[in-house]
Amino acid sequence: MGPDTLQEAVLYFASADNCREYLVAHRWPNGVTCPRCGGTKVLYQPKYNRWQCGAKHDNRQFTLKTGTIFEDSPVGLDKWLLAMWMVVNCKNGVSSYEIHRAVGVTQKSAWFMNHRIRLSLGMAPEKLSGHVEVDETFIGGKARNMHVAKRQRRITGTGGKDKTAVIGILERGGKVVTKVVPNRKKKALQSEVKKHVEAGAALYSDALLSYEGLASEYAHQVVDHAVQYVDGNVHTYGLENFWSLLKRGLNGTYVSVEPYHLFSYLDEQAFRFNNRKVTDGERFSMAVKGIVGKRVTWKRSHRHGVGSPSGHSVRRNPTAKSEERKKPATPNKRDAGFLIKSKYLFP
Repeated sequence: MGPDTLQEAVLYFASADNCREYLVAHRWPNGVTCPRCGGTKVLYQPKYNRWQCGAKHDNRQFTLKTGTIFEDSPVGLDKWLLAMWMVVNCKNGVSSYEIHRAVGVTQKSAWFMNHRIRLSLGMAPEKLSGHVEVDETFIGGKARNMHVAKRQRRITGTGGKDKTAVIGILERGGKVVTKVVPNRKKKALQSEVKKHVEAGAALYSDALLSYEGLASEYAHQVVDHAVQYVDGNVHTYGLENFWSLLKRGLNGTYVSVEPYHLFSYLDEQAFRFNNRKVTDGERFSMAVKGIVGKRVTWKRSHRHGVGSPSGHSVRRNPTAKSEERKKPATPNKRDAGFLIKSKYLFP
């Protein structure tokens, strides 16, 4: 039994023994095994809070963090589990600054913890069936909200040219699947539909021409948004609801998201949406079961995006520099001269 509310989670995970018992029960329900060789002959060493494998191989000792998103982290499990509780149960997401204030770690550490946690929320691909909606949207800042200098640098065209395209596929009354796509062309969109939707399902979309040709495999029906938004059972209101939840979190909580990190924010929102009908404690338990076998380093998270399958950026403009990686501006000669003078004027 574990906690069911945030108050219970704070009190429960304050104990190191409770943290260990909870994670052992979720990671090794059939008994502790070596994460390197799979052996069951292991000995717990309470003095060092670790196990040692009885088989002869390198790196015989291991801890609860070994082979998980927590690996090589100096942050204690009490803070890790509390941060994870907040991420999976806050409906609009939780920013790194909020984790920083609530848990007591630096904002930089909280940002990295958030990305590790999002990596554990990615779900295995599965086929959707029944009544399925498909729609796409663009994620990116609005030109009218940007400073004129930033607008000139970032906005180079109209429509979605400087934004990131995302496709969503929703089984009515069930789960949603989201994916960052390079564009809204037929090849990109239909390949995702065929990958995630069972043949013969009832498929509903808008009148985008990229969806033409799906009627051969699906019971495809279209609603033209230039005329109406609903025609009996033909609509995409379910996905419109999900897009509103996603963008509320991106715009209100996270404010600014780099394109090559976007897929992890999609996974986070999709996880909460897909498990919306269970309690907070049950949702947290599901998230904890996904921590094993997922490893990411700080260097990789900045260079390619956390856990990116391809290892490449999905930035719309590959030549543009990330706001997160900008170097401080080098002072010009005039500024340098002032600094030299101030050294003697104001020791």
